[in-house]
Amino acid sequence: MIKVVLTGSESTGKTELARELARHFDAPLSEEFVREYAAARGGKLSFADHGPIAQGQMAAEDAAIARARDLVILDTDLVSTAVYCEHYFGSCPPWILEKARARAGDLYLLMKPDVPWVADGVRDRSSPGERETMHALFRKQLESLSLTFVEIGGSRAHRFQTAVAAITERANRAEN
Repeated sequence: MIKVVLTGSESTGKTELARELARHFDAPLSEEFVREYAAARGGKLSFADHGPIAQGQMAAEDAAIARARDLVILDTDLVSTAVYCEHYFGSCPPWILEKARARAGDLYLLMKPDVPWVADGVRDRSSPGERETMHALFRKQLESLSLTFVEIGGSRAHRFQTAVAAITERANRAEN
């Protein structure tokens, strides 16, 4: 089974593209857990919230994986949890990084911040101007964990085409 993870800074189209890819490939989708979690807390998160966020994210992923045949699409994973925890609180609990490494996806689609900012009203801790900084932090984390990733940018149609091609290429490599 191939696990594809959409990742990157806020308001870069991850959720929209994840849903499109799940429909296109008829694959289960694991939604981003932190959005619902943050909404339940009025958007205010503390360092202590990262344990429950990580546990909820893993449970959502496991549920999607259990429904998968050969492909699962994840709208973020623990790599994202680690990046945001380190950025906003200066550190990340070691167990989250260990789980991120152990549960890593087979392919990461790193969304470029080249689309208009759309505030979701829940988690917008970073500003539109911070997206480039966050993008660099995501790229650095993916590289430090030696994870395979493709940067996805451009128009909605181009993003979709690039993502489909990357997933198809990864699936073809897995078959050989």
